[in-house]
Amino acid sequence: MNIKPYLQLTRPANIITAISDILAGIAIAGFSFSLNQIDLWKAAFLCMATVGLYGGGIVFNDIFDLELDKIERPERVIPSGKISKEKATVFGVLLLTMGITMAWLNSPASAMIALAVAICALVYDKFGKHHSFLGPINMGLCRGGNLILGISIIETAINHWWLISILPICYIAAITMISRGEVHGGNKATLYFAAFLYIVVSSVQLYVAFKLGNILLAAPFVALHIYLIFNPLTKAIANPIGPNIGKAVKAGVLSLIVMNAAWVSVSGNIIFALVVLCLLPVSISLAKIFAVT
Repeated sequence: MNIKPYLQLTRPANIITAISDILAGIAIAGFSFSLNQIDLWKAAFLCMATVGLYGGGIVFNDIFDLELDKIERPERVIPSGKISKEKATVFGVLLLTMGITMAWLNSPASAMIALAVAICALVYDKFGKHHSFLGPINMGLCRGGNLILGISIIETAINHWWLISILPICYIAAITMISRGEVHGGNKATLYFAAFLYIVVSSVQLYVAFKLGNILLAAPFVALHIYLIFNPLTKAIANPIGPNIGKAVKAGVLSLIVMNAAWVSVSGNIIFALVVLCLLPVSISLAKIFAVT
C-alpha cells in the first residue's frame, strides 16, 4: 500500500505544530507543579493523542471540502483520486479514535478533553469554516483544547491554567481569518485585526514571563515569533493577493512552534524551550514535501 497519499492527507508539518501544543501545555502545567512529577510515558501518550486528533480533523476537512476542491484544488489527495472518499473516511475515524484512546491512557479527564477537541474539529470542518465570525473562534477552540490537553498531564493543573487557552484561540482565529483570502485575495481590515490578535498573544506571554520572573529568558523567543509572523503579514497587508496571503498563513501555522517554545521559556526551562524550538526545522522540512494548507 502506498502510504504517501495518506501522509499528504494529514499535513505532517501541521501535526508537528500540534505536538508542540502538547509540549507547551506540559510546560504550563509546570508553572505550578514540578516537571519532575511528569511521567514521560504519559507525555508520549498525549503527543500521540494530538497526532490522531489533528490528523483526523484534517482528513475530515478534506472529506467535507471534496466538491469545492474538485473546482478550486483538484490536486488534493481525495479529488485527484489518490484516495477514495470512503477510505479517507475510515482513515479519519481511526485517527480520531486513536487520539481519544491515547488521551485516555493519561487520564479520563484527558480523554474528555480529547473528545471535545474531536467534536470541535468536526463541527469546524462541516459548519464552522463557512461562518465568517464563529468559524475562526471554532478553529481556535480546537487549538486551545489541544493546549489544555497538554496541561492535563497533571490533572489538577487544569484548574490553575485553563484560561491561558484563550490565547491560542486568539492566535488560531487570526490565522483562520487571514486564510479566508488565500484563494481569491484578502482585505486589509481583516489582516489588521489579525495583526492585533497576534500582538495580544505576544504581550500576554511577556506579561506572564515578567510575573514569573522569566522575562529575560522568554523575550528572545517572543521576539523571534513576532518577526516570523509579521514579516509575511506586513507584505500581505501591503498587497493582499492570494500568494501573499498564503505565505502569511503558512508562516502563522509553522510559527505556532515558536509561540509554543515561547510558552515553555516562560516557565523558565530554557533547555525544554530549545527542544520545542528544534521542532521548527522539522516542520519546515516537512512543509517542503507536504502541503500545509
